[in-house]
Amino acid sequence: MSTQKIFAGARIRRIRISKGLTQTSMADGLGISPSYLNLIERNQRPLTVQLILKLASVYKVDPEELYGEGTASLASLREVFADPLLSGELPGEHELVELAEATPNAAAALVKLYRAYREQAERLTDLSDVMASGGGTVAAPRLPANEVRDVLESRPFHFASLEEEADAFHKVLNAGDDLAAALKNWLQQEHGIAVRVLPVSVMPNWRRRYDRHSHRLFLSERLSPADQLRELAIEASLIRMRAAIAAEIDALKLSSDEARRLARFELARYAAHALMMPYAAFLNAAERQRYDIDVLAARFRVSFEQAATRLTTLAREGASGIPFFLLEVDNAGNRIRRMGAEGFPHARFGGACPKLAAFAAFAEPGRILPEAAEMPDGERFLTISRTVDGPHAGFDARPRRTAILLGCDLSFVGQTIYGQALSRASLETPLPIGRACRLCERQGCLSRAEPPVTRPLGLDEMVTGFSAFDFQ
Repeated sequence: MSTQKIFAGARIRRIRISKGLTQTSMADGLGISPSYLNLIERNQRPLTVQLILKLASVYKVDPEELYGEGTASLASLREVFADPLLSGELPGEHELVELAEATPNAAAALVKLYRAYREQAERLTDLSDVMASGGGTVAAPRLPANEVRDVLESRPFHFASLEEEADAFHKVLNAGDDLAAALKNWLQQEHGIAVRVLPVSVMPNWRRRYDRHSHRLFLSERLSPADQLRELAIEASLIRMRAAIAAEIDALKLSSDEARRLARFELARYAAHALMMPYAAFLNAAERQRYDIDVLAARFRVSFEQAATRLTTLAREGASGIPFFLLEVDNAGNRIRRMGAEGFPHARFGGACPKLAAFAAFAEPGRILPEAAEMPDGERFLTISRTVDGPHAGFDARPRRTAILLGCDLSFVGQTIYGQALSRASLETPLPIGRACRLCERQGCLSRAEPPVTRPLGLDEMVTGFSAFDFQ
């Protein structure tokens, strides 16, 4: 019998009512006072082992019935009430427990209704995107790109089998200080594939292209050395780790071939990072250097973006790093990608708040901006923002520039090099941010771009606030 305290008031009450007993008669049968039974039914006293045994012997109650409706329904209700529209409605966890225990069927119906609402919202989003791009039809509940994104963002960004394969492959390569040369040699020796870097005039639209007829792998000269190395590692991983990647894709349970193809690319890039930055060596260096991304990038001869992305994958059981999440946006606010060892939930940290340092980074390209931030629900984060540039652009082309926001819970700030850049005042009073303007109810925000959907607009001609959208 578990020694964990069991609060089962609603279930005891249901059992009593189903047997037509009053509190007095049931208390007599259990050998306790009616007042004590009343406290149990109001979850102010836990069930003891003796009471559970007495219930089983006197009223033929299965002890398993007293261990709750299971964590699944409670977890599902947490998901519902974590939605921005409902997050402020319940004062604490106890009401969720009571809802799950006292009315399990109603709780299940509520979860079902919420999931139907979320699915319809996703469908409308996808339909809007299709119509904005010139029309068409939506053939599935989610577009393949959105499905892959949602699946990868809903789980820890760590694939143990790919890590093991990458470690084994790295030992086979015996690369020393020149992984690129080792990969080229392996591709040539094992598969007869020659690697060539082509000028923009010959390959204007591709980063990498493999010609199956001539067995040649072409890389664009527009890529930096670090990006060329990643493309080499992706091609080699797709060959060497084909079975492991396929198994991980199957485990994601995607609904279409297009989604599986997109997932294959994402997992190949994951495998490439694992090959370029072997897990144990990278974690050891990260901890010793206090997660200094620039130092890690130089040591492993990778880019800032690659090192930052690798930090989000350090979730190996028994050997994990700080649980970082990562958000990449462009200067128009479009989300490019989002990932993390702890995920990057919409409900807690949506990433669309204009006050995030990721957007301020565009005004100071290349500079790292550490910041402490606080959500309306009190969650606090350390964020590290910096712009990253895409492939080299020619004179007549506009370069691609995005911003990366790497973040973790503020409790880890002392383990990072970036904590020393934050003042005591900023740690004690972090920057107040929100999920997104449409979901944020902070009053007087100078950065507000849209009114919240959860509050009516304040249409008072005699009073105007600092926000462009006053609300009640």
